[in-house]
Amino acid sequence: MSKTPITSLGEFGLIDHLTRNITHYHKETLKGVGDDTAVAAFSKEDQVLLTKDLLVEGVHFNTMYTPLKHLGYKSIAVNLSDIYAMNGTPTQVIIGVAISSRYTVEAMEELYAGMKLACEKYKVDMVGGDTTTSVSGLTISVTAMGKVSQNNITYRSGANTDDLICVSGNLGGAYAGLLVLEREKEVYKANPGVQPDLSKYNYVLERQLKPEPRKDITEIFSRLQITPTAMIDVSDGLASEILHICKSSKKGAAIYEEKIPVDMQTAGVGHEFEIDPTTLALNGGEDYELLFTISQKDYEKIKDLEDISIIGHITNNPQQADLITTSENVVPLKAQGWDAFKKEEE
Repeated sequence: MSKTPITSLGEFGLIDHLTRNITHYHKETLKGVGDDTAVAAFSKEDQVLLTKDLLVEGVHFNTMYTPLKHLGYKSIAVNLSDIYAMNGTPTQVIIGVAISSRYTVEAMEELYAGMKLACEKYKVDMVGGDTTTSVSGLTISVTAMGKVSQNNITYRSGANTDDLICVSGNLGGAYAGLLVLEREKEVYKANPGVQPDLSKYNYVLERQLKPEPRKDITEIFSRLQITPTAMIDVSDGLASEILHICKSSKKGAAIYEEKIPVDMQTAGVGHEFEIDPTTLALNGGEDYELLFTISQKDYEKIKDLEDISIIGHITNNPQQADLITTSENVVPLKAQGWDAFKKEEE
């Protein structure tokens, strides 16, 4: 038996490899692997959305600087983001946790307090789950369910040539927050008596520790009667997500560096770490904003909306995504964001 290292495929290559021959046995299954959520239809009106995310201690979070209440909130939020990325409404979550012996009942109460807070804010029912022991650290598994009408569902695969590429909010803040936390962790480890002053980093720290899924953007779509042609949430970096849409839609893309929204605090952190703010936006990840494409006929509806930026357009060059820099150079986009198996390689 040959022994191929998982790192040779990467996260998405591994998913493609393992799921290439999957067979669906039920006519209700409309979409399996390959989008933000799976889709099943049990009625003519609403379609059911299903998604899962895992958060593993030491891989996705560090309890040295992540409050458990924030972690609980985030574990729900990142799943709801996938439901909103399908233009849907989340309805239920199921929670699984594996806990090592160093965690107490009080610690788990804090974790679940954060989960309940997110469920309360987004009106989602926590309906069950499983708890077991772990030989190392904490692992959180959340399955989220939601619904969407068949007329409003938005896949990654619907982008058309000349569609406008848009993104909500601003990008790179979550990774900027992580950079600050990792730096201060090392300072603290070297000198535990030093307490960091993080007051000037409030925005980027919140983006990392307590992200908010963009329910409000789907509400704007409903109010303005817009159905995006394709959509995905920005969990792995803007470049990676644009390439996902291009691959699924069999199209290309052109985005403009000067149009990419980056918050001033994010840019400031980038300069502190000698990282171009555009690089933070393209490759940082964990922003949980919505990246979507719309027909040009909807331009008038969104052109003046404060929290939506038009950053480019879809081209007819299959899977060729380019960045047009502020100096008007054309640079091919590469997915250099989060890779679940990169840590092993390092």
